[in-house]
Amino acid sequence: MSSKLLVVATGNPGKLQEMQAYLTGLDWELQLKPDDLEIEESGTTFAENACLKASQIAQATGNYAISDDSGLEVAALNGAPGIYSARYGFNDSDRISRLLRELGDTANRQAQFVCAIAISYPNGEIALQALGICTGEILYQPRGTGGFGYDPIFYVPAYQKTFAEMPKEVKHQISHRGQAFQALLPQLHKLK
Repeated sequence: MSSKLLVVATGNPGKLQEMQAYLTGLDWELQLKPDDLEIEESGTTFAENACLKASQIAQATGNYAISDDSGLEVAALNGAPGIYSARYGFNDSDRISRLLRELGDTANRQAQFVCAIAISYPNGEIALQALGICTGEILYQPRGTGGFGYDPIFYVPAYQKTFAEMPKEVKHQISHRGQAFQALLPQLHKLK
């Protein structure tokens, strides 16, 4: 049986590799979206943005498409940065600095990483959706050197580590993206 093509709605090779790791052993071949295809994330939720990107990439390429939209929601900041997590600063350290500055010495450090994944049929109709959430808290200063984004300040009490301190396999399993893929995988083989 030949593998089916699944276009990943990103230009980021790192994200493609990460998704490939979750889909190991399945008969899907992942491919980055064409560079010239830019989708505006105009949704108001992670799920809306994931569906929007998957649908538009599928229609533009004529293939199945997968997209995820994810970010960090901090309780004391009324859910910010939320869907704007990637645009909260110029780079990772800038985003972390801004978040810590806005939180200040607030005692409520509760936060959650959220990941919405959508897969679209080639005609743009959404075939599958999944949502993953990993709860934790925001530290007062970064710890660890692994991962990316907000990982050095996102602390998971059950593991007594930040995402940036965890072995890749552990983060892969318990993260918001890991949980979303765990919900999605049992449904994925049903797609024809």
